[in-house]
Amino acid sequence: MRLFLILTIILFISSCASAVKFTNQKKSETPIEIENPEPVVDISEFSNYAVIESITGIASYYAHDFHGRLTYNEEVYDMYGLTAAHPTYPMHTVLRVTNLTNNKSALIRINDRMPQHPYRIIDLSYGTAVQLGMVTDGLADVRLDILKWGE
Repeated sequence: MRLFLILTIILFISSCASAVKFTNQKKSETPIEIENPEPVVDISEFSNYAVIESITGIASYYAHDFHGRLTYNEEVYDMYGLTAAHPTYPMHTVLRVTNLTNNKSALIRINDRMPQHPYRIIDLSYGTAVQLGMVTDGLADVRLDILKWGE
């Protein structure tokens, strides 16, 4: 009886210990080297296009954790590039994003997806966040001007 009680206590205590967590996603120890930081599509030609649609809201950015991983459209994510993730816009949509606090803007392309978020409208690459001057704050009030819808 005493042995049963001891084993039960040991089993109970060991069940409280944390277990190793497993996932089906492989986390790369070293990100893929970005050999060509230029965008896959040259979007500079769209800078003088008429605005199709505008929307305002809060933007965030993503960087190191995703650098070198594949994006939704299977490009290698370059955190220094001028790209963004959006929950619904078609891939390769070209837009001008403007930080409404300091009026800095960048011409970017949608190449990734982000989860629906009740308070954010877009998730920008680190390179875009630097260009918009929002790295320190992490979030910024922005205006998105759609210049060309993607596929």
